Formats: sequence, structure tokens, C-alpha cells
Amino acid sequence: MNSIDSNELDNSKKYQVIDANLDRAREGLRVIEDWCRYYMTNKDLIVILKNWRHKLGELHLNKFKLARCTFSDQGLGLKHPSQNNRNTSEELISSNCSRVQEALRVLEEFSRISEPSIAETATEIRYGLYELEIKIVKHSLHQSRIQILNSCNLCLITNTQERLIETVTKSLQAGVKMVQYRCKDKTDYEKYKEAKEICSICKKYNSLFIVNDRLDLAIAVDSDGIHLGQEDMPVSIARKIIGDEMLIGKSTHSKKEIQSLQKENIDYLGVGPITYTEKKSKLQPLGINYLNNISKINMLPWFAIGGINLSNLKEIKAAGVQKIAVIGAIMDSKDPYKETQLLIEGLK
Repeated sequence: MNSIDSNELDNSKKYQVIDANLDRAREGLRVIEDWCRYYMTNKDLIVILKNWRHKLGELHLNKFKLARCTFSDQGLGLKHPSQNNRNTSEELISSNCSRVQEALRVLEEFSRISEPSIAETATEIRYGLYELEIKIVKHSLHQSRIQILNSCNLCLITNTQERLIETVTKSLQAGVKMVQYRCKDKTDYEKYKEAKEICSICKKYNSLFIVNDRLDLAIAVDSDGIHLGQEDMPVSIARKIIGDEMLIGKSTHSKKEIQSLQKENIDYLGVGPITYTEKKSKLQPLGINYLNNISKINMLPWFAIGGINLSNLKEIKAAGVQKIAVIGAIMDSKDPYKETQLLIEGLK
């Protein structure tokens, strides 16, 4: 596409275009900046956006402002129905990123020959915003997952069984908001097919789908996160692989392990086993009394795990537990729907 030469439009009309799009770009950047300031609380992004705004402000010369003529603007006040369909903050930010990018592109084309400094700055900011928008989208996705995590009080961890999909579906229908896929004795292809199906079902119920141990599988099925054991890959490396948008959980079995993870880039902990369980038969149970101390040494959301069921739930809750993770209580139940309901009700 050829740039528009100054000979093709008189300066007055061209300056009106530049003036309008400098305003449009700066206004959109301010919306994005305030989102990063008050919602993301990300100082690095705020500094970048503020710098871009001021760069454009310095280029917004009086000769462009004086060419402004609102009474002859045939587009003034025109609206599109899609402007009323921004139902979420994410949609608002996305639309403003698009608005800024469009305005910058217009500035590039109308100023490339006669106002090269504007064209160069517009190009620089436009490409920078492409990358910055990705960071904002990832952060928003992570925050939406955190909101579900915070509201979740029951995590279902799967085991291998013929009626796996049916059991998980019934538990989701009953209200479980987080499913962790755990499978040790199938081929990778079988695990992929199974995990992909469960992930899809979880999305229908606005519930989190977490993959146990396997980062490759978590990425392949577009899961909400990964759960790591003490002998798995370090959290810092896992975070680099899966990105900032996915959740990371970590199993802990002692006070020392819990404390060591407080400054790691993770989102929640599993604490256990609370009582003896065949799944963790080599680990010494922490005991229910141990749970009273967890909140004093831990700032992260955490799930008590290990032998928890309806028979000891009241005692578990009395020890200060708000979130639990179970396997057998639901997966081995004859009525997983009812069992899930009773567990959720017992945690209220």
C-alpha cells in the first residue's frame, strides 16, 4: 500500500487525520495503562505505556490541533452495535488495543513522507503493542483461572477406571470446580485422548482442568495448569515452559517444603497425606492436628489431601481446612454425583 503524499491532500485535511488519530491512540493507550495500573498492578507495563503516550503527546503539535474541525466531521457521533457488546474487562482491553493499533497504522500512512518522526514512532509503538497485548491476554487468562481456584473448595483427582468419563462428568454436574488428571498406566496416546476429552468437559462446566506431572500433556490438551510433585521438574523451569497464563500446583509433605515454596511462582499447594492412603503408602501421614498450623506458615491457597472422605470431613474442616482434594471418595463411589454434593455441602 502506497503512502499518501502531501500533494494528494491539502495540509488542513491531512492534519485533521493526524490530529484525530493521535488523540485516538493516546486515549486508547490510557485505557490500557489504567488496566495495567489498577488491575494487573504491573509497573513495568505501566512505564512502557506511559512512555508511549508521552512520545505521541510530544508529536501532537499545535498545527495538527488547529486543523481540528468538529462541525464538518461526518463521522462524529457515529456508533456501531458491537460497541455495546463489550461485556467483560478483557473485551474492553482487547477493543482498545485494536483501536490504538488502527490509529497508529493510519498515522504511519498519512505522515510517512511529510512527518517521518510521527510515522517512525507510530510503527515502533504498534509493533510493541502487539507484544504487550499478548502479555495482557495471558495475565487476564491467568486471573480468570485464579478466580475459579479461589472459589473452589473441592478438587477431584482421577484414577484409572473404565467409567472415568462418566464419573468425572457426574462430579462436575454436582459442582466440582477442579479436576486433576492423574494416570500412570496407559500409553501416551491413550492419556492424550482421555485428557483431551475431560478437558473439554471441564470447560463446559467452567471448571479447571489440571494435568498431573506431565507438562507436555498439559500443553497438548490446552489444560488450565499443571500439578508437580517434589521430585518433578523445578517450578522455575516449568513456568518458562508453560507460560504465565497456566496454573502451577505443587505437592508438599512437610512444614519445610511448604515454607520453601512461598516465594516460588506457583498458585496453590497440595498438603498431605493427612491420613494413611495406599496411593502414598511410603509417606508418613501428617495427621489432622498438623492442619492447624498450615495457615500460619502458608500464604498460598492449599488443598488438604490423603484419605479424606465423608467420615472424617467434619474433623478435617474443624482443623481449619477450606479446600480438599479427593480420589477414592468420589472415583470409587457408586454414586459420584451424590458423593460430590455431600462433600461440597460438608465444606460450607
